Amino acid sequence: MTEPEVASSDATNITTRIERDGDAYVITGRKWYISGAMHPDCGIFIVMGKTDPDGADIRRQQSMVLVPRDTPGVTVERAMRVFGYEDHYHGGHAEVVFDHARVPVSNLIGEEGGGFAIAQARLGPGRIHHCMRLIGMAERAIELMCRRAVGRDAFGKALAQQGVVQNWIADARVAVEQLRLLVLKTAWMMDTVGNRGAHTEIQAIKIATPRTVVGILDRAIQLYGAGGVSQDFPLAELYAGARTLMIADGPDEVHQRSLARRELKRYL
Repeated sequence: MTEPEVASSDATNITTRIERDGDAYVITGRKWYISGAMHPDCGIFIVMGKTDPDGADIRRQQSMVLVPRDTPGVTVERAMRVFGYEDHYHGGHAEVVFDHARVPVSNLIGEEGGGFAIAQARLGPGRIHHCMRLIGMAERAIELMCRRAVGRDAFGKALAQQGVVQNWIADARVAVEQLRLLVLKTAWMMDTVGNRGAHTEIQAIKIATPRTVVGILDRAIQLYGAGGVSQDFPLAELYAGARTLMIADGPDEVHQRSLARRELKRYL
């Protein structure tokens, strides 16, 4: 979905064109930060673009099609880095160019105009998956903080004896348990009332979890000093990943706006 030329936090902005030409679709556009596109096993792209750019309903203008990687006109331009790091978890993000790439009409996913709905259906589970991984990052950070605190001396005593360090560790544990319960509640609601019924909770965890985990990792980095920003420990890379998730799958501010509107509706 993500494109460098438009604010992709609003998926209706997408400019990639998917034009019907007889029994084929012709795709033209540029995408970036495409998860998994650098992986050697990635053979097919799911591409979202506009099949009806002038349609009255802006949420029915987009469609999704399957595009084999070796299709003429498809070029994987480069690997995209995140704060200077390669994203190994997803196999590597990429910038991909589609220059009049042709695929059969049968490669359409669902129906024309259904792309926006497909994207939104994926984003709910995707967001909770991000938050589950973030909790894992925070647990790793707490473990590293504790190991550093008991094994490092400064000014004549272990860091674990410093009151500020004790406060950091205690606050981190409290925050992680709060997040864990909110994420569990959200998962339960998605199972029982569906993504739409859990909309508020999904947005709440997407706002709260990255923001909180970034704070925990920031303190862990502080505790490690120069080592915290080095390649010798995982904290800097974890921080980069957590900070990115304040943008990925919708910036915090978009979720805040939507959640606030839903709350305010009760009083209008």
